[in-house]
Amino acid sequence: MDKFIYIADDDDNIRNLLKSFLEREGYICTAFPTGDDLLKKFITDPCDLIILDVMMPGRDGFFILSEIRKISNVPIIMLTARDSDADYIEGLNLGSDDYFTKPFSPIKLVTKVKSVFRRLEDSASESALPTTSDDELVYSDIRINRKAKTATLKDDNLPLTPNEYSLLSYLIVNRDRAIPRAELLDKIWGYETEIETRVADDTVKRLRKKLADSDAKITTVWGYGFRLTEKSDEEGNES
Repeated sequence: MDKFIYIADDDDNIRNLLKSFLEREGYICTAFPTGDDLLKKFITDPCDLIILDVMMPGRDGFFILSEIRKISNVPIIMLTARDSDADYIEGLNLGSDDYFTKPFSPIKLVTKVKSVFRRLEDSASESALPTTSDDELVYSDIRINRKAKTATLKDDNLPLTPNEYSLLSYLIVNRDRAIPRAELLDKIWGYETEIETRVADDTVKRLRKKLADSDAKITTVWGYGFRLTEKSDEEGNES
């Protein structure tokens, strides 16, 4: 099945370079000089993945990101010439899936795009654990519908970005063990770099906030990784 990618960047060279590299891999790309143009197109004709620059004429990439997140969980990769923690954290908090600082390697970005699509198309790890049905993962008061790619918490909708969905699913599948960060980086993000380590940790932080009212929690195994536990079990261990 064809995969459609939208690119928004006000730099003609970057737009054309990314479009060229991605089209060589068989993706169908449409490039826009502003985020406003991309958003207008996306509302009427959604795509499968978005590559979005932060600094552009008109409304910036963070605004476009937040508007898209109101209507879609489409994977979004942010591009920026600014290398600051504030920008990085803002993008992740608004729901971006990854963050590349210019200058960056087009080959590395293509590798990231491939890993995102691979994860969305075939998450073999989700089928490793017997569940209440072929299409469902359940842990405590969390329920994931793998066919619809949706999640609920105490029967209420639990809005998740694609990375949050994949991370939570992987934690549920592997509920019986602590998962090393390196394994999460490989299975969820596709490869390990310095910035990926921060992506993993910040995604866990965002997911913890969304699970604040759950009977389950993501526990840090210091110096190792993360594990999904039930709050009642921890309370019992402390008493």
